[in-house]
Amino acid sequence: MSAKILLESRQLVKRFGGILATDHVDFTLPEGARHALIGPNGAGKTTFVNLLSGVLTPTSGEIFLDGVNVTGWSARRRAHAGMARTFQINQLFADLTPLETLVLTISERENAGWSWFRPVGSRADFVDEGMALLRQLGIEDIAHGRVGVLAYGKQRLLEIAVALAQKPKVLLLDEPAAGVPEHEREQILDVVAALPDNVALILIEHDMHLVFRFAKSISVLVNGGLFMEGTPEEVASDPRVRKVYLGEEEVNV
Repeated sequence: MSAKILLESRQLVKRFGGILATDHVDFTLPEGARHALIGPNGAGKTTFVNLLSGVLTPTSGEIFLDGVNVTGWSARRRAHAGMARTFQINQLFADLTPLETLVLTISERENAGWSWFRPVGSRADFVDEGMALLRQLGIEDIAHGRVGVLAYGKQRLLEIAVALAQKPKVLLLDEPAAGVPEHEREQILDVVAALPDNVALILIEHDMHLVFRFAKSISVLVNGGLFMEGTPEEVASDPRVRKVYLGEEEVNV
């Protein structure tokens, strides 16, 4: 029995003037997937994810989330329907604490934004859930400090916690370890590896060793189009991929 398809694009196109950034991409993501999206700089990876998440509107084509056509939906509406993402650059409020950040996210998820205007401690269920997420990611010790003074790796972990607080069906991670010091990268990798099995994951990443450690399937984008898809072994051994992207680098899988 095949896995349920949670996310799908059909003939997805995005043009910026005369530039074809996304070129008729057909893509499916099944439940529980651990999928990586790779390609050279300018291949259209972030544009494609921005289309999937509703940050950009496609020129043509369709997007389906859990069988529902969401092509015309806003990013916020898609988030409520089960799609969460992180960005290359953190989208966090520097003056809040990590716990306040998560309580705000949970309040929004539960359509209880009014709760944010009450003291954080007045919603014990939201606080408990926020603390549980911080513990899950191993950062409960930073719950009450200002986000703006946290080490960059901790901020990246907090952004993943914010995404998980939305209880997503699909999670899009855009270079979660980018710019993170080497000694903090392993913690992020461990967190990604331990994410719930029922969440379908797409990882955009340049670090091939990270990709081949994480992914069970890989899509390669080149010039906005889908160049190939396959297992890590198939992608690593494909001479065309080595030529356009891996640069003949030896990759262990």
